[in-house]
Amino acid sequence: MAKYLARRILQIIPVLIIISVIVFLMVNVAGDPTSTMLPPTASDEERETLRDAMGLNEPLYVQYGIFISNAVKGDFGTSYKFRRSAMDVTLERMPASVELAGISLLFSVVLAIPLGILSAKFKNSPLDIIVSGFSVLGRAMPSFWVGIMLILVFAVTFKWLPVSGRGTFANLILPSVTLAFIQAAQMIPLIRSSMLDIMHEDYIRTARSKGLAERVIILKHAFKNALVPVVTIVALQIPTLIGSSLITETVFAWPGLGQLLVQSINGQDMSVVQACIFIIAIITLAANLLADLVYCLIDPRIKYQ
Repeated sequence: MAKYLARRILQIIPVLIIISVIVFLMVNVAGDPTSTMLPPTASDEERETLRDAMGLNEPLYVQYGIFISNAVKGDFGTSYKFRRSAMDVTLERMPASVELAGISLLFSVVLAIPLGILSAKFKNSPLDIIVSGFSVLGRAMPSFWVGIMLILVFAVTFKWLPVSGRGTFANLILPSVTLAFIQAAQMIPLIRSSMLDIMHEDYIRTARSKGLAERVIILKHAFKNALVPVVTIVALQIPTLIGSSLITETVFAWPGLGQLLVQSINGQDMSVVQACIFIIAIITLAANLLADLVYCLIDPRIKYQ
């Protein structure tokens, strides 16, 4: 396990290098950053002075060397909008994103696991049809539409919950339910499929022949062995919920990484965009590594050589 962990950590390094190249090239493709940092009335001399100060007149490989040496230290430059370190601005938004992602993931797991198990247990029954229909509907509906409908019903019509913002648990309900609805719809078919495959295994029939209760067979024997693909999709949802819930955070004005990334892209604040992408990339790699390690704990048959 230790050798496998060390090897996986080493494999993360080239991935981060590739991501750094992509992020660096994004700045050059986006155009001259001095055009957004200086007013339209700035003279050519002022623009040239700023370009020299930022090293933009250097060859591309020299610029990348400066960028990567600063990125290793967590320095992605200064946000021209916030007039502060881009990494500090990004890290300030992390707690809001982690809070929303954690609650959304909890809601989605609590909803998807029982529905997936029941759908597999009562295959082709009316319950299975309803659950499958819910899953298809959830995957077909865009998150912004779900969020707007929840706002119209629970915030505008009944006035039970606040429309947007962050502060109390009530502010958290609508955006987390929106994300959980979409994520649960993606998880349910996988859980159902995994359970159906496991339920036809010989050891399940052996357990039934021993007279074990159906609840024990499903929860202790079947579901435990069906957890590997479930862990995979849950691990993949973590970075998605933290960094890629752009539309949901925008709809509910949730001050997380998603909203910050949208605002920074629109404002061409590329230092913040770079910091956000790096944070999301690190979270994605860490979540995948954690999932691989959890596999071994769930299923002893999996050995890392």
